[in-house]
Order: sequence, then C-alpha cells, then structure tokens
Amino acid sequence: MTRTQTIASLLKTTASLLAVATTAIALQTSPGLAFSSEAQQMCTGDAMRLCSSEIPDIPRVRACMVRNKAQVSPGCRAVMDREAAAGTASRKREAAAQ
Repeated sequence: MTRTQTIASLLKTTASLLAVATTAIALQTSPGLAFSSEAQQMCTGDAMRLCSSEIPDIPRVRACMVRNKAQVSPGCRAVMDREAAAGTASRKREAAAQ
C-alpha cells in the first residue's frame, strides 16, 4: 500500500468515526430527534476528547456524553439542553394525545 493510499484510508476511517460520534451525540438526550448539524458542529470535539474510547458503540457514547456533561463545551451543553427540552415536550404532547 502506498503512503497516499494509507493516508486516504486513515482519513476515511476517521471521517466514519466522527460521523458515528456526532450522530450519537445528536441522539444522546432524545432518541426521537433527528440528527442535527448544530449538534455535529458543537459537540464533535467534545465527543472525541471525552468519549473516543467508546466509539463506535452509540449507547456507550451517549452514556459517556451524559456522564461528562459538566465537562463539555458551553455550545455543546446548550445543544444537549435544547434537544433534551424538545424531547421532553414531544413526549408530553404524545402522552396528552393518548
């Protein structure tokens, strides 16, 4: 394998891990919400810094981010809080409709 092929393979693997991590983060507080680009932008660095050992196990990444919420960046924390609130509101609406 050439050096260029090795680098390309490494970049592809890294991109895949980032996609898994950011998807897990976006879903970590409310599994019913769609993946948000805001969560990807705000939380990818935190997921890699705090929970890289848990990747690609989405439930473990999710639990790790919740466990380490006090250590995430303010932007990521804001996204997590907002998505949690939206999930709570959605569950309340569903319960009221039943």
